[in-house]
Amino acid sequence: MAHKKAAGKTTQRTPVRGKRLGLKIFGGQKANSGNIIVRQRGTKFHPGIGTKIGRDFTIYAIKSGIVKFITKRGIKYITVN
Repeated sequence: MAHKKAAGKTTQRTPVRGKRLGLKIFGGQKANSGNIIVRQRGTKFHPGIGTKIGRDFTIYAIKSGIVKFITKRGIKYITVN
């Protein structure tokens, strides 16, 4: 009886790079028009005033200003004023 599992496909998998998700510009920092503020999977953050959401849920600034994080009714919004 074998005392070791067979080396299957899961153990031979090639390493995969991370997708570099997360906040790129933090609250209180300046964002220019077109700057990416957060890269995410799903809507952890929602777009507020001065921001838009991309097809892959990336939130980016549509005008220059200071980034601010606001919570309304348990939903987190990102605004640029």
